[in-house]
Amino acid sequence: MEHDAELLDTAAPRKRPKPGERRVQILQTLAAMLQQPGAERITTAALAARLEVSEAALYRHFASKAQMFEGLIEFIEQSVFSLVNQIMANDDGNGLRQASRIVSVLLQFGEKNPGMTRVMVGDALVFENERLQQRMNLFFDKIEATLRQCLRAASAGSETPTVDAQVRASVLTSFVAGRLQRFARSGFTRLPTEHLEASLRSLLAAA
Repeated sequence: MEHDAELLDTAAPRKRPKPGERRVQILQTLAAMLQQPGAERITTAALAARLEVSEAALYRHFASKAQMFEGLIEFIEQSVFSLVNQIMANDDGNGLRQASRIVSVLLQFGEKNPGMTRVMVGDALVFENERLQQRMNLFFDKIEATLRQCLRAASAGSETPTVDAQVRASVLTSFVAGRLQRFARSGFTRLPTEHLEASLRSLLAAA
């Protein structure tokens, strides 16, 4: 499966997909259904109806609905961390700028992909397999560890650089999670990037 922004194109899927396209269309449609404000638990029956196929057709591509959500989580992980890795590879020695860019990437991704935001904050996973939420928890743990790495160098002049980096990374990660959660719970009206530059200046001012 190609992992690019086209996966989230929410246009109605073609009724006669080419070989290999149905799996992507299932994930596209699931993402589109998730971005409907106030959407209740999505059933495979509802998903199949939206695609105009049978539930059995869904299970030819995914063994369970949990696997469908895993497909969305995999897309989130690969999309976000490919960008994060690019930021980290640009080792200009400015950890504050790297941390700021990572936060921006996360919030911009959520803003462009509302359905994925509901997965990231766990709203869409409440009734699903517990391992899905655990996987998203690990995603944010990895983000926090990366931010901590960026901020450790920026805290070098402190008497407790490691502790300072841990605290600041935790604050930034909580900020990201809070902004994404507000976006989802506002019916996608409160944009996560609202006043972002000013917010980051305030959060990183003491670094």
